Amino acid sequence: MGLREDVERFREVGEERREDLKEFISYGDLGGSGPNSINIPIKIVDLPEFAYDRRDMGGVGQGQGGTPDVGQPIGQPRPQPGDGDEEGEPGEEGAEHEYYQMDPEEFAQELDEELGLELEPKGKEVIEEIEGDFTDVTRTGPNSTLDFQKLFKAGLKRKLAMDFDEDYVREALKVDGATADDVFRWAREENILVSRAWIEDAAKDVPESEKGAWESFEEMMENVERTTTIQRIRRDGLRDIPFRREDERYRHPEVIEEKQKNVVVVNIRDVSGSMREKKRELVERTFTPLDWYLTGKYDNAEFVYIAHDAEAWRVEREQFFGIRSGGGTKISSAYKLAKEILEEEYPWSEWNRYVFAAGDSENSSNDTKENVIPLMREIPANLHAYVETQPGGNAINATHAEEVESSLSDEGNVVVAYVKQPEDVVDAIYRILSTEDAS
Repeated sequence: MGLREDVERFREVGEERREDLKEFISYGDLGGSGPNSINIPIKIVDLPEFAYDRRDMGGVGQGQGGTPDVGQPIGQPRPQPGDGDEEGEPGEEGAEHEYYQMDPEEFAQELDEELGLELEPKGKEVIEEIEGDFTDVTRTGPNSTLDFQKLFKAGLKRKLAMDFDEDYVREALKVDGATADDVFRWAREENILVSRAWIEDAAKDVPESEKGAWESFEEMMENVERTTTIQRIRRDGLRDIPFRREDERYRHPEVIEEKQKNVVVVNIRDVSGSMREKKRELVERTFTPLDWYLTGKYDNAEFVYIAHDAEAWRVEREQFFGIRSGGGTKISSAYKLAKEILEEEYPWSEWNRYVFAAGDSENSSNDTKENVIPLMREIPANLHAYVETQPGGNAINATHAEEVESSLSDEGNVVVAYVKQPEDVVDAIYRILSTEDAS
């Protein structure tokens, strides 16, 4: 079995034994994966090991009594029980987990199958024009891109089409009684492309003594050999080629149009004092798989991370899930910042937009109705989602999610999900993605 077969077999085993996707999302170590590589633990991997028979069976190379073993330094005692050489089967103490590695495209496909979704990227397709090889030609361009080979071929083709045996036609002018008109008609019958003007000029140069040398055109053709253009080029070479302006062609790079589906995902997280560790973890378990999923679905995915308490600020992904402040909560501050960023950097005409927010639904008085809900209506997006994380049940003043749901449930692109424990995460992801699928 070759290396390629080994790799394929390893992937087959990994697919069979890897941790269940739902279990991984709810309880697995999401931090062990990167944005473009998802590491899913493989439950059981038995790696082959050498096992030595420790029974005193004798044999080649095995010392007896006080005789040192081969390789054992003289004067040092043999290893005794308790020196780290205890009895036991290999692997009993556990080992590091192996991982099945997925890219976001495979993750998205697997999650679709797991949840029964058929979500296809919607909305904007941006056409990007790029320059390819110099395979196209145009009639104008800089001299440095002039295709001389095409120019030469066009001139040579014209030369071959227009060329004729001048000496042969001059002999026809010596036919007894033949006028310029008679020679011109004869030339046309013989498919000799000569102009009447050329014949008239050539007739003036025929000496009087040579006129009447042939009684007819037939007699002239029987006695004078006509040479072809190729024969004349081989004999005399090419003296000139009739280049014309219309023969010029300039090399131009081929324009390749690439359609690219773009998506921007705005992740908003409440980092106020009430958002303790368990709530933060539930946000991460919900947002991270959604990021992977949308990365796998779209050609080009970008992410914006906004943290907020009473004020909002933009952060990097590495900071997003770990920040915690001691301030109050004003969710509208995050939506105002999200609106500014989207308008400046991600125009609705070119980008699919997803705005995902999460928190414990606690918000300052009247901020949800007076500010957040109007802002959600003003921000065009494929989907707005709010994820409420309340491990201990609803708090008295945790009303943001309910207010959003009651006010915007008929919008079609707004969804609210509730996550109280890790088991709810997959259901929340399904609720969010199925809303996009249905819309």
